[in-house]
Amino acid sequence: MSIIPASAAEALGVRPEVHAAAEASLNRWLTEPAFAEWAPLVRSLVAAERWNLLIDSFWQVMPFGTGGRRGTVGVGPNRFNPWSLAASVQGHAAFLRKQLGERPLTVVIAYDVRCFRDATGSFPTDVPNPLLGLSSRDFAEIAAGVYAANGVRTVLLEPGSTTFISTPELSFAIRRLGAEAGLNISASHNPPDDNGGKFYNALGGQEVPPDDETMADEVNRVGEIRRMSPAEARAGGWIADYPSEVHDAYVALNLGTSLLPHARSAHVVFTALHGTGDTSALAVLRAAGFRADLEPTQSTHDGAFPEVPFRTPNPEVPQSMDRAVALARTLGADLVMACDPDADRIGLVARESDGSWRFFTGNEIAALVTEHRLRHGRFAAPIVMKTEVTSELVSRVARRHGAQVVGELMVGFKYIGDGLKQLDATGQFGGVKGSPADFVIGVEESHGVLVTAAIRDKDAAGAALALAEMASEAKAAGRTLGDALRELWAREGYVSNRLVSTVMRGAAGKARIERIQESLRSEPPEDVAGFAVTDFADRRDPTGVLGPIRSGSDAASRDVLVFRCGEGNRVILRPSGTEPKNKVYVEVIGAPGEAPALVDARAEALALGFAALMLARADLHLPEWALRVSDLVAIEQKMDLAERILPAIRARLAGGEGARTAAVQAWLDGELRPFGKDPRGLVAPAIAAWAASGATDARVVGEAFSGS
Repeated sequence: MSIIPASAAEALGVRPEVHAAAEASLNRWLTEPAFAEWAPLVRSLVAAERWNLLIDSFWQVMPFGTGGRRGTVGVGPNRFNPWSLAASVQGHAAFLRKQLGERPLTVVIAYDVRCFRDATGSFPTDVPNPLLGLSSRDFAEIAAGVYAANGVRTVLLEPGSTTFISTPELSFAIRRLGAEAGLNISASHNPPDDNGGKFYNALGGQEVPPDDETMADEVNRVGEIRRMSPAEARAGGWIADYPSEVHDAYVALNLGTSLLPHARSAHVVFTALHGTGDTSALAVLRAAGFRADLEPTQSTHDGAFPEVPFRTPNPEVPQSMDRAVALARTLGADLVMACDPDADRIGLVARESDGSWRFFTGNEIAALVTEHRLRHGRFAAPIVMKTEVTSELVSRVARRHGAQVVGELMVGFKYIGDGLKQLDATGQFGGVKGSPADFVIGVEESHGVLVTAAIRDKDAAGAALALAEMASEAKAAGRTLGDALRELWAREGYVSNRLVSTVMRGAAGKARIERIQESLRSEPPEDVAGFAVTDFADRRDPTGVLGPIRSGSDAASRDVLVFRCGEGNRVILRPSGTEPKNKVYVEVIGAPGEAPALVDARAEALALGFAALMLARADLHLPEWALRVSDLVAIEQKMDLAERILPAIRARLAGGEGARTAAVQAWLDGELRPFGKDPRGLVAPAIAAWAASGATDARVVGEAFSGS
């Protein structure tokens, strides 16, 4: 007898083979002794007929993304939990043994601030839930026990430690301690209910194709998981405490990247967004001699991210730094900086000459720091590396300074780390020649910067120091970082970038994402929103710039489509490797002197036009205004807003109910609750765009959504 009725699966649009796979996994977790502690929770979900959640949680084993597993904490093989982490570690131990033999092995383990509290209310509260209260530290100790049972020594912060090891410090520590590998328990900037495990190699980077697939194959072959309790592992000498001198050396390394040691006048307000950035970027800024004030309300190490708008601790989101900007205004500071929870991404807001504050995108930060390092550094044969989706402004700046550029790397900083490995081993990479000593900078559009070859992952600390020095230099000349950016645009042309993300959850969402990619690959459009497509490139093409496919993991990372729409206009489409969504990167570069408003208008039209075209390939149709709902909201909810919620509120108001009445507000709060924290803020841009279309009741509907 089926656990999930076939009729329920069919109603959800789930393919029969997916339904069958979910059934098989559910049976295992309900009947096998290894999963006994999970059975009551699973049975309660079955009794509640949570078919969509159950199918998505059990239909597959959570795949490796860019070097590990990351996703929603939950029950089942397609969720992050003690089983999926332990299986990953067991496979990683087997991979290390096959690569390195039976010699002693050491793995450095870091972890972030997360603790699972079921913020989304996915689970019943009346049955035992082994997930509740599981912290990243708990997961780290589970991993250490599995390594110990496989004869692998680990290095971990001592029990009861109140500090953390950031992602870039982990990369540095692996090299410093001569370890063979590393593991970071973190979900970076993902929502509070997510977590993950990311694996590093002896060079402090992550495996790239084909080695990442070899590691994934070992993980996928795992049957029995060997375990040891953390207490037993410590007693047996398998877990060593993390030496404090490593942290001191990490800070000193970043201090050594300073190019203007006399420039210290910029006053910084820093927010860690409840994460580990106080141990990295803030520590480096203060050690360098900058006045750097910590924003207090977001300073606690708290994986619920309670004081961050939308609970999204991501410096790519301008609102995440609102509180720090408010403090900076009060203190008369010059800069606001932020890190995501594992402190590898850097966020920046800077004061302009008129007293206003300007948010800088990842692309703009990348261009500024590239300019700074090439202008003040001394490199024999300077090399700049960037991912393909990162702005071409970086390439233009680099080439103006005579630097070599590697500019078509796939998304993921591991490819920049691999570039440094290849330069060290062969003296060449991606068409350039040199050594790690020639490395100037590696950048990616998602606020990732690396300024030293001694670390092999992005590091907010080095970027923070460079930006603070650059701001100090500008301040001494009566200028701002905004002025510095505008000078780059004056030379190279104004650049307008747009990122559109379409979240599609569950097995059905995954199928839609795949359908979109294959449709656009096989039948690329000839026109997007009035822009003729003048060139199309499929990065999976073995005759293209990236050459033959090296492995299945290589094919996955190269699932990237590039559309050029005339000079300076491009659209890049790829599915995210760590989240259930498509990502559309749009760039429009104007001619030098062209008005920014004209360039922005072209970028907006191209972005919205491509998003609509892309969704239509999966038979999803949204009015343009609904595309302006925050990209944090799933596509199904955007459709619900357009097709049901907005018509319903209009009908209620037309029937005589007042926009501000308690009944209307309570109803709307209930309808918007699934959208996430601060749902009215998430939909506000879309409602404003709808109102601008000229509806007769726009004002009163707007009042209902604003609550004012």
